[in-house]
Amino acid sequence: MRAGNWGRETLQRPYCIGPANGGAPVAGTGVRWEEPAMSEQDSTPEAVAVATPVEVAAEGVVEETPKETAQATPPAVPVASDHPDRWGRVDADGTVYVKTEDGERAVGSWQAGEPVEGLAHFARRFDDLRTEVELLVSRLKTGAGDPKHAMTSAKHVKEQLAEAAVVGDLKALAARVEYVLLQAEAGMEKAKEAKEAARAQSVARKQALVDEAESIATESTQWKVAGDRLRQILDEWKTIRGVDRKTDEQLWRRFSKARDAFNRRRGSHFADLDRQRTVAKSSKQSLVEEAEKLVDSDDWGTTAGRYKELMVEWKAAGRAPKEADDALWQRFRAAQDAFFQKRSEAFSERDAEFTANAKLKEELLAEAEAIDPTGDLESARNALYKIQERWDAIGKVPRERIRELEGKLRTIEERVRGAVDAQWRRSDPEAEARVAQFRERVEQFEAQAAKARAAGDKRRTEQAEAQAAQWREWLAAAEQALATR
Repeated sequence: MRAGNWGRETLQRPYCIGPANGGAPVAGTGVRWEEPAMSEQDSTPEAVAVATPVEVAAEGVVEETPKETAQATPPAVPVASDHPDRWGRVDADGTVYVKTEDGERAVGSWQAGEPVEGLAHFARRFDDLRTEVELLVSRLKTGAGDPKHAMTSAKHVKEQLAEAAVVGDLKALAARVEYVLLQAEAGMEKAKEAKEAARAQSVARKQALVDEAESIATESTQWKVAGDRLRQILDEWKTIRGVDRKTDEQLWRRFSKARDAFNRRRGSHFADLDRQRTVAKSSKQSLVEEAEKLVDSDDWGTTAGRYKELMVEWKAAGRAPKEADDALWQRFRAAQDAFFQKRSEAFSERDAEFTANAKLKEELLAEAEAIDPTGDLESARNALYKIQERWDAIGKVPRERIRELEGKLRTIEERVRGAVDAQWRRSDPEAEARVAQFRERVEQFEAQAAKARAAGDKRRTEQAEAQAAQWREWLAAAEQALATR
């Protein structure tokens, strides 16, 4: 192989010829990449400027950093491949040196091509390291990188720097690596704090869920709503992460205990409810049987009252199991309806009978009106007596007509009685006293009529006026008897 060809091959491989091994190949930087490795073309200043948050000037490097953080952030590392002769040299025998604070350090040997090509080769390898460090800086600033991973990568680069076969500003690169280490450490601390805050938040949320579950377990009687809420708490519980195992187990035991307590209390409630419904079913069964026995009763008032009492007892008995409760209610309602239907029919028949009786009594009243007590008084009294017997024999009339019919008969009776009294008064030695008494009674009833009229009581007014008129007739008869005596 020709020397020139050998030199070009060396440029393309990640190895260099080191002075310490007599020309044998040795490992390069050993850098681990997070992004695809750059080609030689990608390591140009323009490519690096795109990949990193720095801008490289022709004669130096200037990092555009906010004023308040310029002192905390070290300057960006110059791109070595722009001016590799500033950072190293190649001597006459091909040995490549890099400038350090402690003097020059041999980093390899270049035996192919021009010395400037060899120096550029090792400068590009330096730029590879620089690019990796700047990527770490960028990712830490934007929050896109993992601080722990950045710490590991930066430490690896730092370990390589003392023996790295590269040519560039090692001091600036070392300062940049230290900056990455500090930023990574701060980021790890922040991540730790965020993790602790998230853990505290998760613990607090689970604590709140446990407190709510315990409250439900001891207080809630809304069984369906509470049961649904406990299931929701369990679903949310499963989504909460970041709680340490010991705390999580303690909280879980409390939640599980609360849920079991609620389930026991709910089970006990429904067991009691089942017992109560069994008792209610038995009680309602007895009520239904009694209601069915009363259907054929014709003691309308007493039986209707008892049905009302049975309804009160039914409501007080509570609910039986739904299916049984519905069936018993149908039977109870059917018995009740049957009785009241019979009573309604009986009342309808009775009302028809009472209406016929009222018509008969109206006919009797017409006969009674024809009685003339001023003629044959004894015949009038006998006629009235027979009408009264027939009246009683007819029987009851509708309730709303009793007062009317009885009042008319009473008026006729009082007229006949008045005639009898008048006849007696004509032979009565106390006729004058009786006239005075009748006049007093007339005045009394007229006063009652006036008072009732003022009060707007039409019924009492008519009654008092009728009585006053009756006593007025008697007064007139007494006065006439006294005058003709």
